[in-house]
Amino acid sequence: MGSTPDFGRRDLIKRSAALGLVAVPSISTLTACASGGDDGNKVDKGKKSDKNPLAVNESAALDVVIFDGGFGQKYAKDAEAEYEKAYPKTAGKVKHSATQKIQTVLQPRFNGGTPPDLIDNSGAEQMDFGTLVAKNQLTDLTPLLDAPSVDDPSKKVRDTLRPGVVEMGQFDGKPVWILYYAYTVYGVWYSKTNLEKLDAEYPETWDDMLKVCEKAKKKGIAGWTYPGKFPYYMPFSLYPFIAKIGGPDTLIAIDNLEPNAWKHPAVKAAFEAYYELYKKGYILKGSPGLTHIESQTAWNQGKALFIPNGSWVENEAKKTTPKDFQMSVGAPSSLDSSDKMPFGTIWASGGEPFIVPKAAKNPEGGMELLRIMLGEKSTKNFVKQVSSLTSLNGGTDGLSLPPGLQSAQEALEKAGTNVVNPRLQDWYVALQKQQIGVGALGEMMAGRMTPAEAIKKIQKFADETAKDDAVKKYKHA
Repeated sequence: MGSTPDFGRRDLIKRSAALGLVAVPSISTLTACASGGDDGNKVDKGKKSDKNPLAVNESAALDVVIFDGGFGQKYAKDAEAEYEKAYPKTAGKVKHSATQKIQTVLQPRFNGGTPPDLIDNSGAEQMDFGTLVAKNQLTDLTPLLDAPSVDDPSKKVRDTLRPGVVEMGQFDGKPVWILYYAYTVYGVWYSKTNLEKLDAEYPETWDDMLKVCEKAKKKGIAGWTYPGKFPYYMPFSLYPFIAKIGGPDTLIAIDNLEPNAWKHPAVKAAFEAYYELYKKGYILKGSPGLTHIESQTAWNQGKALFIPNGSWVENEAKKTTPKDFQMSVGAPSSLDSSDKMPFGTIWASGGEPFIVPKAAKNPEGGMELLRIMLGEKSTKNFVKQVSSLTSLNGGTDGLSLPPGLQSAQEALEKAGTNVVNPRLQDWYVALQKQQIGVGALGEMMAGRMTPAEAIKKIQKFADETAKDDAVKKYKHA
């Protein structure tokens, strides 16, 4: 979800319509009028060659829309400049647009059959991927993945990507509908400096977490804050906590909408642990009313020690981050010795999802721009600009990484194979953000709902989604 001012991303952050939040147009409206592309509107293909493996029309215009969130848009503009260098006749013909209102801006264009050639589909108004795939509105990106990489023609693009990135873009079968450009590390973010001031270290057990929070409380500092207006940030640390306690199959059952998946003892234990933060007064006062930016700012100001977030936060919060903050990310603390996964288990996955609409006029151009973005030059540019990894496996050699990104790298190395990747936020956006996030987790963390009540409500939401024939279902392979 990514780096979002409203979501996240990002990813997959950024917000919703239920319970008093601003209503967002339904994606069903978008899909009602259009279901696929009209090849008659497409530009002619170019001549395929070693330098042009996707047969891009070397003089055709290219239309790009980027989510204007935590990652900004300069990285995309720089890649577009590289595109124009590779295809000089396109100079001045690459149209770049940026918005935080992806769905509002693009819905009329999808309905009219004139969508852009490449979209960074992120933010609060992210279009629902499950619906787009079900309505056959996206281009299969397999040709891009099978094309030679920019840096090493002997390697296919797919062979240069981090593990799991290709699979994330698949919904049913082999087609790949989404390319997640960023690679996000989710978890509990904190300041090493602020912990040192308390003579404390990052707590590896939940008992120690509570002790650190109590120590902070005595100093007038909150243990945690979170974006109460966008409470679907809570899963960034809560979901891997559930997996750590109950094992990865716990999250797989949740993703698969299996009956009673939310009633697993690991879910109950995790919810009760987080609720204890509220009951003991360890949550920053006013957090239920904060946006992601406001909660991050309070955290930067030292008003709270911990915040659930993704690795885009370093760039998104840089204007308010003190120079000596030493931003870091921690994996979920261990609940107890019976946890099924070791300390260090973390959620990391592709973020910042890019799509090429099926009705795009220049889909080859859209895919070629992505191919350029996945080269080492564009990757290093992205890393330096926004303090985030990309889905290119590597691309940081020779770079001096900022504290948060360095910490994320180290967390990935520590996790090894103990990396989880919940898919609920990709497969069922409304369920994840509006129902689970706003309708239950936000209520629980604000003390307006008990863990048992939240679990019961979430299970009801999941069951309703599972029974809704209008919602296409997806499962882990």
